[in-house]
Amino acid sequence: MSTEAKLVAEPRAERGSRACRRLRLRGLIPGNVYGHTDPAQPIVVKEDALRPILQAGVRVVDLNLEGKHDKALVRDVTYDAFGQQIEHFDLMRVDATERVTLNVPVVLKGTAPGAIGAGHVLEQPLHALTIDCLAYQIPDAITVRINTLEAGQAIHVRDVELPPDVHCHNPPDAIVVHVVTVHVAVETPVDAAAAATQPEVISKKPAEEKEKEK
Repeated sequence: MSTEAKLVAEPRAERGSRACRRLRLRGLIPGNVYGHTDPAQPIVVKEDALRPILQAGVRVVDLNLEGKHDKALVRDVTYDAFGQQIEHFDLMRVDATERVTLNVPVVLKGTAPGAIGAGHVLEQPLHALTIDCLAYQIPDAITVRINTLEAGQAIHVRDVELPPDVHCHNPPDAIVVHVVTVHVAVETPVDAAAAATQPEVISKKPAEEKEKEK
């Protein structure tokens, strides 16, 4: 299950892209917190406090905003074009006993025997599942074991084992992972003996060349 971390935030008065850029230059990340009956509030946190939380895959944080503590779900994070700099984030206040809906990554475990060797490949159409569960029971990932997956077989959403009290919103017939056949074009080798017996084509010489040879 997803672990919880503490995150200290401060109200953010500065708005706009230029103001946010100045904050990031100072090592601060702009964001918003919303949810329940409270209106959305702009906040700011230290980058060196937020980055380890995101890298650890933490989904629920204990948010300390001006001494008031709330459970908050990391809802959205925006990075720069290179995927390095955190530019913005959103938190959603949740109750520990409240059910939340979110996307959780699918992690494949094992090796599919049907994908070993030429002619077959493993494809994963679904890399995340949309689930709902209690806020304090959010799984870090949904594990799908593929050790028995043969060529032509598939694992559908209905086949995936979910943690207790976790519900999936994807269509039951949707394919999570399968082994498919690929058709490889095979070049026919040229028969060296046949090539050697090909008749030599002798082109006609132009009339001018014939005159010169006389």
